[in-house]
Amino acid sequence: MACLLILPEIFMSELFFQETSQIGVHRIRLNRPERYNALTFEIYAALRDHFRDLNSRDDVRVVTITGEGKAFCSGGDVEDIIGPLLAMDMAQLLDFTRMTGALIRNIRQLRKPVIAGLNGTTCGAGAVIALACDFRIASQFGKIAFLFTKVGLSGADMGSAFLLPRIVGLTHANNLLMRGHFIDPAEALRIGLYNEVVDVEQVRNRIEELAQELCAGPQLGLQMTKEMLNRELSMDLDSALEAEAQAQAICMQHPDFHESHKAWTEKRQAKFA
Repeated sequence: MACLLILPEIFMSELFFQETSQIGVHRIRLNRPERYNALTFEIYAALRDHFRDLNSRDDVRVVTITGEGKAFCSGGDVEDIIGPLLAMDMAQLLDFTRMTGALIRNIRQLRKPVIAGLNGTTCGAGAVIALACDFRIASQFGKIAFLFTKVGLSGADMGSAFLLPRIVGLTHANNLLMRGHFIDPAEALRIGLYNEVVDVEQVRNRIEELAQELCAGPQLGLQMTKEMLNRELSMDLDSALEAEAQAQAICMQHPDFHESHKAWTEKRQAKFA
């Protein structure tokens, strides 16, 4: 089953397209290769709303996002965004920065796994979008940088100072956010920012393999795992233990738990609902 994202016609050709397969993989592809998939105000807003709306899509189990051409995403478009920002007042600027943060919030709050396929250069807002995803699979060309200090801004943008230390540790986060320099895929893999690095021709195949693996898994269990990872970022140990106890008791009542035991006794692969 395939469908086009319903957006104004100008964005359907310029923004991205997506399709949902019969097994529930929802694919998003940034599609401005001539601009290194740079983001405009409209694209930010469309992505923000789209990730929010995916929470209510029962046919979607896993979401993948990748880019067309030589880049995953090069961040905000210098011509379409940076120029207009220079003319905005404080209230307008705050509206914009809150909108970009809402995109990251909606990726994190989506109770479904999100896989980023970093086909090429990933920087600025594109790096934070990748950071917000649950898995990051990059090509050998997938260098990454949080460029904000290079243009006179804070390295803490769109939640990067919250998420990055929790993924790579404070030492590496300081290095990446304060210096704003590119690191190559091998270094990103070494510090835990990337899950895998594969040949560029294999990126889409690899994210599809992972997506199908997750699609076949226990959906409530996966959704609960992502929710608990998010919630426990701000919990103490006792609160986390109690929250996990309640979450696990809920999962133990679900048919998937019973199916797993039945499949084990019958020596076959589990078929989760």
